[in-house]
Amino acid sequence: MTRSESKVLRVESLARVEGEGALHLRLDDGELAAAQLKIYEPPRFFEAFLRGRSYTEPPDITSRVCGICPVAYQMSACRAVEDACGIVVDGQLAALRRLLYCGEWIESQTLHIYLLHAPDFLGGDSVIDLARTHRTDVERGLGLKQTGNAIMELLGGRAIHPVNVRLGGFHRVPKKPELRHLAERLKRARDDAEATVRWVAGFDFPEAGIDTELLALAEPGSYAIESGTPTAMAAPGSAGLPADSDRALPTRTFPLHTFPDHVVETQVPHSTALHSLLDGRRHLTGSLARYAISGRWLPPEVRQIAQEAGLGDPCEGTVCRNPFRSIVVRAVEVLYAVGEALRLIDAYEPPPGPYVEVPARPGIGHGATEAPRGLLYHRYALDLHGIITEATLVPPTAQNQGTIEQDLFRTVQDRLRAGDRPTDDELTALCERVIRNHDPCISCSAHFLDLTVEREA
Repeated sequence: MTRSESKVLRVESLARVEGEGALHLRLDDGELAAAQLKIYEPPRFFEAFLRGRSYTEPPDITSRVCGICPVAYQMSACRAVEDACGIVVDGQLAALRRLLYCGEWIESQTLHIYLLHAPDFLGGDSVIDLARTHRTDVERGLGLKQTGNAIMELLGGRAIHPVNVRLGGFHRVPKKPELRHLAERLKRARDDAEATVRWVAGFDFPEAGIDTELLALAEPGSYAIESGTPTAMAAPGSAGLPADSDRALPTRTFPLHTFPDHVVETQVPHSTALHSLLDGRRHLTGSLARYAISGRWLPPEVRQIAQEAGLGDPCEGTVCRNPFRSIVVRAVEVLYAVGEALRLIDAYEPPPGPYVEVPARPGIGHGATEAPRGLLYHRYALDLHGIITEATLVPPTAQNQGTIEQDLFRTVQDRLRAGDRPTDDELTALCERVIRNHDPCISCSAHFLDLTVEREA
């Protein structure tokens, strides 16, 4: 046997993927033998330092997990603690929470579309390059993100790590004139959101498909954001099902309190991030899963634009499993969030108070919401005095790690079998692009990319 050749390529800082990690590829006789996404960012111990804290603290503490998706952590934390305390927040307070979440969807999804993902399709290294060649498009994206930030600032107190959220509601709720001013801005943003869908739909998309199960919350009659029931769509080809990846397949649901029984986290030797399996199998959560499972509940005008953008009609059982087209689904979700925010503002009447009381009691509570990157689950156990004795946070990126590795393996293998001999630089660029398709927040679970390639001569 000839000696293996190992070569390491280091990209010290990649601004278009959050966190720190590396990819290890091993090639034997031109075939890919292994692909490992190595997350080496140190653990952040949020679950550990939540233990022993008051039950009122998780919304503020967990919002610091992510600077782009703090509302997701706040809302999941609120729902889990309120569940433990036997409190349900409804009416206008629940509507305001959904409105705040719409703001996060707008700003976070727009950030990924324009600043992180679009350069892959348009040949730029960064949004700075795009600003030179696609100035009007970049300005549109920045304006959309500012609109999402404006919702966050009004309802959350500030755009990053909001401070106005509390158990039972908010410290302060807005007056109707404040929301009317915001509505005028959203009406202008609606045109920009529609233009964004049409813009990204014109990109060149390689053929690809995810063949794992899809997992998302579902709320019949509504596109799930801040609540819902965990719903899984079967993988193509599983249990004798058709291998056609663009058709809707059977779904199953399970109660949220059984989430840890279905989504099981394990430590892998090559990563500080936990990997998750859904009933023993890899799965994917996020925009592709949401659109497949809940797309039929989008408003008709949004579904029509999605069809025109090449996503098909989910009401007719069409499913998009191409991760390169996830940028189109994210744009559709921005358009939906803008329209949903306008609907919520139009129906708003100030509630009697900014919050409902949430008295402490012993118990275990579960909460899940749909972060832009996918289903985010929280579980807390409280003692008699409302002190947290156990805390579990399962972010979407950790759930997606195994599927990202599988997608990397399949994509690189297809490239190697295409007949050409890609250089290490070309393999690096391809792998980075595949990972950005999934918009991982690696710090929620870690900056990519150190690439190690072992070649057998």
